[in-house]
Amino acid sequence: MQVKIEDQSTVKKLIHVEVAGEEVTAELDKAYKDIGKTASIKGFRKGKVPRKVLENRFGKDVNADVISKLIQNGYAEAIKDNNISNIVGPPSITETLPEPEQGKPFNFSINIEVRPQIADIDFKGIELKKNLYKPSDEEIVAQLQMIRQSMATKQTVAEERPVKESDFVLIDYQGFVNGEPFEHTPKIENYLMAIGTNDMPDDFSQKLTGVIPPQELEIDVVYPTDDSIEKEFAGKRVTYKVNLKEIQENILPPLDDDLAQKLGQFEKLEDVKNAIRSNLEAGYKVRVNQELSEQIFTKILEKVDFELPVALVEAELNAIVAEAEQAYQQHNITLESVGITKDMIREQYRDLAEKQAKRHLILEKIILQEKLELTPEDMDKMFETMAKAMNATADQIKNMLNHGQDSSTYFDYIKMIELEKKAIQHIIDNSNMVEVEPEPETADVAASA
Repeated sequence: MQVKIEDQSTVKKLIHVEVAGEEVTAELDKAYKDIGKTASIKGFRKGKVPRKVLENRFGKDVNADVISKLIQNGYAEAIKDNNISNIVGPPSITETLPEPEQGKPFNFSINIEVRPQIADIDFKGIELKKNLYKPSDEEIVAQLQMIRQSMATKQTVAEERPVKESDFVLIDYQGFVNGEPFEHTPKIENYLMAIGTNDMPDDFSQKLTGVIPPQELEIDVVYPTDDSIEKEFAGKRVTYKVNLKEIQENILPPLDDDLAQKLGQFEKLEDVKNAIRSNLEAGYKVRVNQELSEQIFTKILEKVDFELPVALVEAELNAIVAEAEQAYQQHNITLESVGITKDMIREQYRDLAEKQAKRHLILEKIILQEKLELTPEDMDKMFETMAKAMNATADQIKNMLNHGQDSSTYFDYIKMIELEKKAIQHIIDNSNMVEVEPEPETADVAASA
């Protein structure tokens, strides 16, 4: 077998292979011998069918099998003999393959991609800026207000007054088109509607605001014809006959120890505040790590340049598409039902996929360069973290990773994630860190995150 390797770039290679005619003959002979043992053809005894008859009957299938075997064996031998490693993605053949012929060489070419050779990365002493985020009293008060809103109760307004924007109204309604009941808006009784929300068309809130119940009124709604409207309503004028029965308003519980105890896990209001503060601090910690990570890769990519294999970008895109599909499936929705295609996702997130692929390669290089490994303590911490997230014990997680389906591949993936985290921390530990007070706008963004 003769092999010629053509370097098309730093990560792309074209392997030209010529399989000797003797090997082609051997593979064809073996294939026809094997098929001749079981072939059942009228007029011939099993195992006694002439080669020519077999070629006429099974030639197409035999040739396909032999081509596959010649390529598989030739490719494996070429990779081994030429010490080609770090291949990423599947090999590809872009040319039309010839039919194998007795005694004649068989030629084919295969495109492959390999990981880029990255020189040692000088990351020590990188200048990093760490924002010192701290939860504010205003943030804690805002969180407490959200808790109060979630525990609010509805109470009928006894006084005679008009509907306000913050109210809820109890109504009966039915829609009509051209004076006839509209099948898509049947009569609904005792519907509790929040003024100013998207529960009903905007005209409802506008026409009900300022009205004193009880009162009957008609509200005309002209629906647009764009894609945001269900086709049954598009372009129609629907007249809603509404019976405004009463106003209800939210009654917020007082901020006291009773509210804390109703949450089920606290004794005092101060305990709730402390829990909110801890959650905010955890969120800030995640934000800080994200900011430091962005700074690290931005600065390293200023020093390091390498070609990115297409296969690694495609792998990242496939993962992004799969994650999107899974997210929609959890709500029993398909991508197609909301007008999203896989190609649209791939186009939108290609830049992100390229960035993620570069980050993995950089971290992989630093892990090898610095000879980073997971210690037994690292592994125990990883198991404990996974156990907490999955509401299991560390031993159960270990057992799942050691004996579950596809456990080896998943275990390697989890360990690589931990190694990447260790590499990032190693860079941070060897950086020149400057701690600064966050600017007000930056702090607001971090709080919302």
